[in-house]
Amino acid sequence: MPHNTAMSSPETRKALFQIHFCVLLWGVTAILGKLITLPALPLVWWRMLLVVVMLALLPRVWRGLRTLPWRVMMAYSGIGALVALHWLTFYGAVKLANASVAATCIALAPVFTSIIEPWVARRPFQLRELVFGIAVLPGVALVVGGVPEGMRLGVLVGAMSALLVAVFGSLNKRMVSHADPLTVTALELGAGTLTLTLLSPLMPFLLPALASPLWVVPDLHDGLLLLVLAGVCTLLPFALALVALRHLSAYTVQLVTNLEPVYAVILAVVLLREQHEVAGWFYVGVAVIVGAVFLHPLLNRRRPVKHPEMLATAESRSIAE
Repeated sequence: MPHNTAMSSPETRKALFQIHFCVLLWGVTAILGKLITLPALPLVWWRMLLVVVMLALLPRVWRGLRTLPWRVMMAYSGIGALVALHWLTFYGAVKLANASVAATCIALAPVFTSIIEPWVARRPFQLRELVFGIAVLPGVALVVGGVPEGMRLGVLVGAMSALLVAVFGSLNKRMVSHADPLTVTALELGAGTLTLTLLSPLMPFLLPALASPLWVVPDLHDGLLLLVLAGVCTLLPFALALVALRHLSAYTVQLVTNLEPVYAVILAVVLLREQHEVAGWFYVGVAVIVGAVFLHPLLNRRRPVKHPEMLATAESRSIAE
């Protein structure tokens, strides 16, 4: 939704502040993943269930569901299953490594997207996207070299999470039906909750590192943090971002949302003292990856905002067409 409003207008300044605030809250999700003592599987199950319950209180969501054709509902539900696996592997990376590692791995999502999206969208592959992919490889090598050996499985699981973002993000962008973003989110996360419920008994065979009991009732500490994760760090920034998108271009939003791993890594250093867990090379690698990801929107300055639902379901947020 590009516009000609000057950056000095009060609406635009307010929208820019809102987007930065949203990105800060999204950065907190990795920190909460570390602070919540539940394993990744029940953590994600509760997060999804709580968001769905909160959205189910909105009449707008039910109205939106009634207008969706059955085939579109099934398609979004299938994407929701991938969203569940994306969140599971993201929080798996937080548990197996730490919040900084998980947030950095998610910064790789645009790289995977640049490779996968041409294939899914059936459009020509562009050489500049391959160059972008190659540019982050030194950063990945530095990140892997900068973490202790015991955390490397976490890096691998985090990279899987970024790959899943690229897959379901590309599929979301193929959906011609531009349904209400809140309705799409409720549908995808509802399907995701069901997916995790069905996959739970198979986890020891599919992803042994993330296998754990699903039916865990959180204690007061975890319960409060889960409510913060679902409400304050998922739905609140989603609602604020939807409003801010009316006043900002996709280019501006993408640049700001690319700050998310930076905020997450800084918060992890300040709140969790994670700098003691990794070598200095890790942060050099983070700088290389984030630098490359920052340059990527420069290639797509004129792309409009078409997929605001990605702001609620992906830890990496690509809202341009």
